[in-house]
Amino acid sequence: MADTDGSVTSKRMGCSIPEKFQLHAAMLILQFGYAGFHVVSRVALNMGISKVVFPVYRNILALLLLLPFAYFLEKKERPPLTRSFVIQFFLMAIVGITANQGFYLLGLEHTSPTFASAIQNSVPAITFLMAALLRIEQVRLNRKDGIAKVVGTCFCVAGATVITLYKGPAIYTPTKTLQTMAPANPTVHELGNADGKNWTLGCIFLIGHCLSWSGWLVLQKPVLKSYPARLSFTSYQCFFGILQFLLIAAFIERDGQAWMIHSGGELFTVFYAVSFFFFFFATTTNNNNNSVKCNPFHSPGHL
Repeated sequence: MADTDGSVTSKRMGCSIPEKFQLHAAMLILQFGYAGFHVVSRVALNMGISKVVFPVYRNILALLLLLPFAYFLEKKERPPLTRSFVIQFFLMAIVGITANQGFYLLGLEHTSPTFASAIQNSVPAITFLMAALLRIEQVRLNRKDGIAKVVGTCFCVAGATVITLYKGPAIYTPTKTLQTMAPANPTVHELGNADGKNWTLGCIFLIGHCLSWSGWLVLQKPVLKSYPARLSFTSYQCFFGILQFLLIAAFIERDGQAWMIHSGGELFTVFYAVSFFFFFFATTTNNNNNSVKCNPFHSPGHL
């Protein structure tokens, strides 16, 4: 039945490639883009872009990209907007947009792109634990796949704990000659520089990022059952996320210069983040699977 549905979808798309293969290929491409996203985000912070302004611009552009698709593609399946839906979208934006992106940028500022990428491997484990506690995901210890999930979760938690609490010896230390040489690009050179950073605080922020991300992934499933228009659902989250970040900016970022784009490099980092953001949501929400079965690279349910 699943193969039949996939072939029908592929024919409608005018493509002979099975839908399951398309989804896996898209997710593989997403992982490469996501690796660059860590680096680009850190470069943006090194350039001096505000941690509040950056997500505001990112979500505004993402919303502008999503709106036409959400409006025209989901006219028939979009339920009427009620007060209950508005409250759910607002709360989902707090968890999945504001807390998720805010904690990530705060943690990235005090750590490194490599560390941020590594600790995010705990997201599948946390997602699985949350889904199991809420009885969204069933734990079958009498089956091999159930045992594998539990063992994998334990390894993920153990690995995240080790990289958070243990600071091992340096793998590579430049020679004094290289250290005294002026780097061609200081912004890129400081990507892994730990001077002046609070590594422990950065770890705490990144753990908060992983918790909010996992909670967002798990909570999507019951919301999408009553509101199946996935692109519209994502657009509303972006909209409320923008309002929430603007409210935070009203208290934290009052300098008008912080809202100005001063170089082409800053503009590139914003557009790269937006392109990744848009591709991420378009890939992981616009499919026929539920929220606990989509991304095979991150969890038994990344989205």
